[in-house]
Amino acid sequence: MNDFSKLADSVFRGDFSTVANLTKQLIDNGVDPLEIINKGLIEGMNIVAPKFKAGEMFVPEVMMAAKSMHTGLELVKPLIADSDVPSKGTVLMGTVKGDLHDIGKNLVVMILQSGGFKVIDLGVDVPAEKFVEAVKEHKPQIVGLSALLTTTMPAMKETINALQEVGLRDGLKILVGGAPVSQSFAKEIGANGYANDAMAAKELCENLLS
Repeated sequence: MNDFSKLADSVFRGDFSTVANLTKQLIDNGVDPLEIINKGLIEGMNIVAPKFKAGEMFVPEVMMAAKSMHTGLELVKPLIADSDVPSKGTVLMGTVKGDLHDIGKNLVVMILQSGGFKVIDLGVDVPAEKFVEAVKEHKPQIVGLSALLTTTMPAMKETINALQEVGLRDGLKILVGGAPVSQSFAKEIGANGYANDAMAAKELCENLLS
């Protein structure tokens, strides 16, 4: 088992300290930082995805794996210029106004980052105007809206309308997700897609930008 597969395995197991130690060793041995990211850290998350889909891993374990990957990422990041990190695109994420739930959103953010996306996380209880400002500032290709309450689902529609009103909707892909949200609701409010979990969200983002 080479160092990369040991690192990937430690990420998969959510073993923070081993991930940190192996990453430091690879850095000290002069291994290319992008190789550490792609062959070690991201590879670990690639083991997680099919297992999560097959119901062999659950949300807490996926979060542990994603967090351990970030432990390694934080050590490698200072060694590479932002321009060198290949990005699949920029995703703006937030839980809509009136909703304070963030576990699902946080998991999607981590999974997208582990998949090579740049993610701007606006947090929870985000009003439509704040999404509009952030789209103007960061120019993302995708906006992800999360809601965990049926009572806050209308805020998704309000956000899409607000983006439309200021002429930012064209060319922008909008994804929605959260327990009460469905594919038909996504269609009804004019979103480009719906994802029922973090892995599906990553696949959807990749498909929309490919």
